[in-house]
Amino acid sequence: MFLRCGSTSSSPPLLCDKLYCYFSPILETEIAFELIVTVCPPDELCFKADGRYGNHTALSARGCLPKKDCGLVHSLSLKGTVYTMSYGCCDKPYCNSCPGVTAKSLYVTLTLGTVAVMVGRL
Repeated sequence: MFLRCGSTSSSPPLLCDKLYCYFSPILETEIAFELIVTVCPPDELCFKADGRYGNHTALSARGCLPKKDCGLVHSLSLKGTVYTMSYGCCDKPYCNSCPGVTAKSLYVTLTLGTVAVMVGRL
């Protein structure tokens, strides 16, 4: 018997409270990669990472990250170049989907887009 999330039972279904996120390895931003759906372990959030070289965003990655590591910035050496990697986390399903958008700005972008559509209909 399949139980839906929120149903009353002594044993809740295993698929409830799972956080689905997109995964992509650390890649150069010009390289196309089809995002893979992944399920984060407990106490992890979706993340989107950007790797910068000077003022240029050159790398990106997505996946799951422990909450304690969200917001961290560290150096990453790849092919002889040192990049500054920054990690932004979010806690909604698939919230790390947009390329070039950090987790915090994703909400603002969606909100402004919604307002623009609603104003256009008035």
